[in-house]
Amino acid sequence: MPDQVLSPVARSAAAASAPDATATIATPTGFRLTAHNQYNATRLDAAHLPPAPLPLFRLWLHEALRPTHGQPAVREPEAMTLSTCANGIPSSRVVLLKEVDEGFVFFTNYTSRKGRELTGHAALCFHWREVSRQVRVVGEVQKVSREESEAYFATRPRGSQIGAWASPQSQAVGEGEMERRVKEVEEKYPGEVPCPPHWGGYRVMPIEVEFWAGQPSRLHDRFVFTRPDIKSEWSVKRLAP
Repeated sequence: MPDQVLSPVARSAAAASAPDATATIATPTGFRLTAHNQYNATRLDAAHLPPAPLPLFRLWLHEALRPTHGQPAVREPEAMTLSTCANGIPSSRVVLLKEVDEGFVFFTNYTSRKGRELTGHAALCFHWREVSRQVRVVGEVQKVSREESEAYFATRPRGSQIGAWASPQSQAVGEGEMERRVKEVEEKYPGEVPCPPHWGGYRVMPIEVEFWAGQPSRLHDRFVFTRPDIKSEWSVKRLAP
């Protein structure tokens, strides 16, 4: 299809899905990656940015979910890397965004490693390879209300509800222990499964949001919105690539 009839998002998806120039070179201790892929996302223009970041994030997420050839432009765009820190040691894992309101909402086991480390601040990163876009977030962490957690838990598949009770998340378990624990919970709750007290949601209230749009020759567009706290107004500036 001629490039001029593709939408900006479709154009980015087509460019990102082209065969990678990735190759490897053996080294004495392993191998080296030698990729030189080019990006061609829709340009970011300061004159057309909103005064706050969340409207732009919602637009980008909507475009990532927009069907292209019967599939979303980005596969599972709600997947986000969540980074926490304890005693100066960072840790990261991928979780799923479940709601965007005044912050970014996700759910987890409060006693897991991430749950124990979600105090103060956390960082999020959405990487949408298919459209050459990335969003990075830093924010204050708040627990959502118990009512919100219970309402979302009620929408989960039964197997996921059982798993939330059965799994001592992030703790070591023996072989066959999880199967035994799942069976015990299934027998305990043959009908409705209540929301565990150790399970619920967090909301990351942003104080910094950066939008990245990949461009040729690594001259990417980067704009960062910042504010000193969650009650202050936003400021925005362009960053060097």
